[in-house]
Amino acid sequence: MKKRLAVLLSLVLLPCLVGGEEAFLLPSKQIYDRYGAPIRGFLSARNTYYLPVSLNEVSPWLIAAAVAAEDKRFFTHSGVDVAAILRAAWQNTTAGEVVSGASTITQQLARAVEPRPKTFWGKTREAFSALKIERQMTKEEILEEYFNLLELGNLTQGVEAASRFYFNTQAADLSLSQSAFLAGLAKSPTYYNPLKHFSRALKRRDWVLKKMLDNGFIDKEMYALAVSEQLELRSTARPFDAPHFTRLLEPLLPPDSQEVSSTLDKDLQLYAEGVVKNYISHLAEQNVTNGAVVVLENATGAVLAYVGSADFYNSQNSGQVDGARALRQPGSALKPFVYGLAFERGSLTPASLILDEDTFFEGGFRPRNYDENYHGWVSARRALACSYNIPAVKAAELSGTFNLLALLRRAGFTSLTKPADFYGLGLALGNGEVRLLGLTNAYAALARGGVYKPVLFATNPIIRAPGREARVLTPQAAYLVTDILADNNARAPAFGLNSPLSLPFPFAAKTGTSKDYKDNFAIGYTARWTVGVWVGNFDATSMQKVSGITGAGPILHDLAVYLQEKYPSGPFAVPEGIVRAQTCLDSGLLAGENCPHTQESAFDRAHLPGVCSGHHKAVSTRLKIVSPTDKDVFKIDPSVPLASQAVKWAAECATDTCTWVLNGKKHPGSSCQEWWPLQEGKHTLSVSCRGEEASLTFEVLP
Repeated sequence: MKKRLAVLLSLVLLPCLVGGEEAFLLPSKQIYDRYGAPIRGFLSARNTYYLPVSLNEVSPWLIAAAVAAEDKRFFTHSGVDVAAILRAAWQNTTAGEVVSGASTITQQLARAVEPRPKTFWGKTREAFSALKIERQMTKEEILEEYFNLLELGNLTQGVEAASRFYFNTQAADLSLSQSAFLAGLAKSPTYYNPLKHFSRALKRRDWVLKKMLDNGFIDKEMYALAVSEQLELRSTARPFDAPHFTRLLEPLLPPDSQEVSSTLDKDLQLYAEGVVKNYISHLAEQNVTNGAVVVLENATGAVLAYVGSADFYNSQNSGQVDGARALRQPGSALKPFVYGLAFERGSLTPASLILDEDTFFEGGFRPRNYDENYHGWVSARRALACSYNIPAVKAAELSGTFNLLALLRRAGFTSLTKPADFYGLGLALGNGEVRLLGLTNAYAALARGGVYKPVLFATNPIIRAPGREARVLTPQAAYLVTDILADNNARAPAFGLNSPLSLPFPFAAKTGTSKDYKDNFAIGYTARWTVGVWVGNFDATSMQKVSGITGAGPILHDLAVYLQEKYPSGPFAVPEGIVRAQTCLDSGLLAGENCPHTQESAFDRAHLPGVCSGHHKAVSTRLKIVSPTDKDVFKIDPSVPLASQAVKWAAECATDTCTWVLNGKKHPGSSCQEWWPLQEGKHTLSVSCRGEEASLTFEVLP
């Protein structure tokens, strides 16, 4: 068919044809979801919906109707019907105006390829082109191209596109009445436009049926049945779903692709769009205008849902910007890869203790925790689950920024193009820009045991994002990260037991909030699927204290509940080499006989820690007052209100609960970090935690 149309173009356009041929040949691209539901159709190069078919895919009734209505001597003339020309000339002369035409189907085909003015010379050139077409093509080939190029109104080109649009059926399945209806539109698609002038189109159908009867194509009984058939237009608005996804997919398709089976789940897509729009509207008062969602199938990397903004049609909030591909800073969302690398290298285990204290790193980098507190000695499990910043930077320091950056690039973060020195240790806290699509796919790599796969957009034809499958982390390291992210108790000190990340099925999740609350993310996964959510503003203005838990988290929660219902997922697979053992909370080592506080933890057998001997203080320096220091002297500033002057009490302890005693009197606070208003005099401060006690003295001058 493609070759035949090229011949037709060359016959009609001759030397005037310079390139444009391929564009003319391209059909409209129709994109469907994974279950066959239409998502979106794209216009052809001629700005029409064009779906070419072969002649044997056209109803015989339509062939008969077109010949009867447009060119009853089609099979006997050589391209121009002289008898029809003489008849039309006589009728037009008698009437004093043009009341009849004489264009054959072949002439109409020539006009469809190259429209010409209806002048004497225009009609002459048209007839000349028709004669050439007839010499080079068979009648069947001419009919096939005619039915494919025929414009039948409402941007439909070809009988297949028209059949689907008006009757929601294929051209091969058109009834006699429907065939006559479409054949009648050819005379004037505008005048007989069924959406505006249905009665005119019906009268034209009846006229075509009468022509078929008169020419012996049908008998009286068939005519009567066809005329009495109550035609029902089933035309609906052409689908325009998943606009950001289809806009991403369309340029990736082969030029000659027509019907495309995407990986999207239309019902899930519509649900995700509704969830994003609903939650963003509720966050408007906190200066939140947009959100985006990506849902992936872990086994294949297929996109199940793709929401680029809260409202594609909202120009005020730049709704057509694709938030799934926009570069944003992920904040803490990269920490799982920091710890995964440390677990793989054996520099940390989930039970390893890391000192969370005010720390200056190379280059003067001095990170702060999200809660503005320090938590003393904490396990890697708790540090990752609670998303403490300082331990994450220390974990990155153990592996080195160069190695961390290499891992992130293997995980598909192609936007991290700068050298390791450019990012520094801040890379652990998300100072590099990433895309939600890539971030979600990197978490899918964790879900599938540390293997990266390029994102899959379509299955017929197969369309993937660039890249190759690669191992990012060992199965054991990936599982240890997953085990921590799925531990609701481990993150409870920071997020509570009933946060949006808490779900009644195996679910690993992490949030991330960038500096100044410009972006927040929530990414979660099961063994079967992964969900990534971004919330923020496309103009990079700050939200009002909206974190991953309060912004993106609720969207993630609702989507996860919906997905678990539609695509149920079970427990995470445990790879070989993973063992569980009791650990000593006071040392981070395997529990010994003299360890009073223990907890079960997962380990990579290749990197098991030693057994605790019971000398915990030597391992972790259990209790210490880090602020103030012994014999500190403070002075009250007379220029500042006394109520605004305070000193921070901070102690290193394995828990967040401490008992403070000042000058022999118990302080009402129970946190290991308290702010104490300055009071003149010499003071003795002591703190107790888990049966241990530390004390010091300090002085406040007037």
